Amino acid sequence: MPDPAVTLEDVTLSLRGNAGMVEILHGISLTVARGETIGLIGPSGSGKSSLLMVMGGLEHATSGRVGVLGQDLTDMDEDALARFRRDHMGVVFQSFNLIPTMTALENVATPLELAGHKDAFDLAQAELDSVGLGHRSDHYPAQMSGGEQQRVALARASAPRPDILLADEPTGNLDGKNGDAIMDMLFGLRDRHGATLVLVTHSNSLAQRCDRVVRLTDGRVDAAKARDAE
Repeated sequence: MPDPAVTLEDVTLSLRGNAGMVEILHGISLTVARGETIGLIGPSGSGKSSLLMVMGGLEHATSGRVGVLGQDLTDMDEDALARFRRDHMGVVFQSFNLIPTMTALENVATPLELAGHKDAFDLAQAELDSVGLGHRSDHYPAQMSGGEQQRVALARASAPRPDILLADEPTGNLDGKNGDAIMDMLFGLRDRHGATLVLVTHSNSLAQRCDRVVRLTDGRVDAAKARDAE
């Protein structure tokens, strides 16, 4: 059996707020198999996005163990975590997080350049073509619609062929039509590249497209169930 993509063992997360320390995650234990698609659902404030950030090493767990692709993220410093994400992860945010002073092509090429790909711009152009934006490669984020910006963000996340894709409400800022198109592209990228996908969503219909649904309530896993194969 290969190592799982993600293993969380009794993970807690506490962050300092205006009123002092706030406990966000409480003893989360969860395993995600390689190639599996997980839908994280639950009400606002339940800890879904925080759990995703812990999986990606974007937040340090307060206690417990976070294992990703056989590596212990809890022992890594910020530089090591950044290199690990660069080499193994793609992250898609609700707010796109594109660099406004860079064109679509430059936004997609940047992580490829950082990873040492000499043909970064050729790969970036091919990825933009795959999400239907090859003709917009020289446009800046401000010149594109929200749906187009999210497609650029998807291309940027998938271009390095990550082992794991983490998506935090990727359709949250989009209308229904654009949201559906983005999700079709995201699942298409997963299918083509065989990546493990962890998706945070408020939409039960989107979650049901995943292999398994994990519900969070008040920072705890409320229920985890596998969707029956059709």
